[in-house]
Amino acid sequence: MRLGIDLGGSKIEIVALASDGSERLRRRIATPQGDYRATLQAIAGLVASAENETGELGSVGIGIPGAESLLDGRIKNANSTCLNGQPLRADLRTLLQREVRLANDANCFALSEAVDGAGRGARCVFGVILGTGVGGGIVIDGKVLVGANAIAGEWEHNPLPPAAADPLPAQPCYCGRQGCVETWLSGPGMAADHRRATGNDLSALEIAERAAAGDTACAATLARHLARLGRALAGVINLLDPDVVVLGGGLSNIRQLPQHLPEACLPHVFSDACRTRFLPAVHGDSSGVRGAAWLWD
Repeated sequence: MRLGIDLGGSKIEIVALASDGSERLRRRIATPQGDYRATLQAIAGLVASAENETGELGSVGIGIPGAESLLDGRIKNANSTCLNGQPLRADLRTLLQREVRLANDANCFALSEAVDGAGRGARCVFGVILGTGVGGGIVIDGKVLVGANAIAGEWEHNPLPPAAADPLPAQPCYCGRQGCVETWLSGPGMAADHRRATGNDLSALEIAERAAAGDTACAATLARHLARLGRALAGVINLLDPDVVVLGGGLSNIRQLPQHLPEACLPHVFSDACRTRFLPAVHGDSSGVRGAAWLWD
C-alpha cells in the first residue's frame, strides 16, 4: 500500500493507493497554522489512522509547498513559512519509524498526471498549477526531474516576458523579487489586475464567469491573462519542449485557458507550429496527493 500526503497551507490530505492505483482511503484535516511541531503530529496521526483502518502498513510520500536544500536537507522556498529551515524528512523519519520521500507539490501533481492522468504515455510532461499560487513540475520517462538545485520546474519565479501592448508594472512577490510569473498568473494576480483596470473586486473565477456571460471588462481581463499565460508557457516550451502541458489548480477550471492556449503560445514559440497538447488534469484537486503516493513507484 502506498500512502500519499499533500501538505498544504490550509489542509493536509492523505490517500491510500492499492498497487493498481485504486483508492482505498482518503482523509483531509486542517493544517495547524504556523506550528511546525503540530504539523508533524498531524501527519503522524493521519498515517496511523489510515494504517489502522486499512490494517496494512504503507510507504509514505509527501508533497510539500517547497523543496529540500541539497546542502543540509532542510526545507527552503516554502510559502508555508513554518517549514522553512526545518529538517522535515529527518523529523518524519524519526516520528514514523520508516523512510519517507518528499517532493515539491507541483512535482507530485505532474507525476500523478504522467502516471495515470492526462499525460499518461507521454515522454515529457510539464505540470502547471494555477491557483492561489503558481507552480510547475517536470516528469520525464515517468520520473520527476528534481534538478541540480532542486528547483526544476519553478517557472513561476521567472519574470513574466513583457510585450509592447501590455505594460507590466512590477508587482512584489513573496520570494522577495518583483514581476514574477506568479504575481500575474495566480488567481489573486488576475483579481488584482482586474481591480487595477476597473476598480472592481472580483475573484478570478467570478471574472471568468462574467466574461462568459458577456461582461466586456471581465472579458478584457481574461484576454490579458490568457496572453500572459501564453507568453510565459512559450518560454517553457522553447526550453523543455514537452509533449503535454497539464493544467491544475482552481484556474484550470476556466475552460477558455486550455482551449485557447495553443494560439496564445504560438507567436512566442520558436517553431512554425506548436504541437504541445494543453490538457486539464484528469485527477483534478486529487492529483497532488496521488502523485505523493506514486513517489514510491
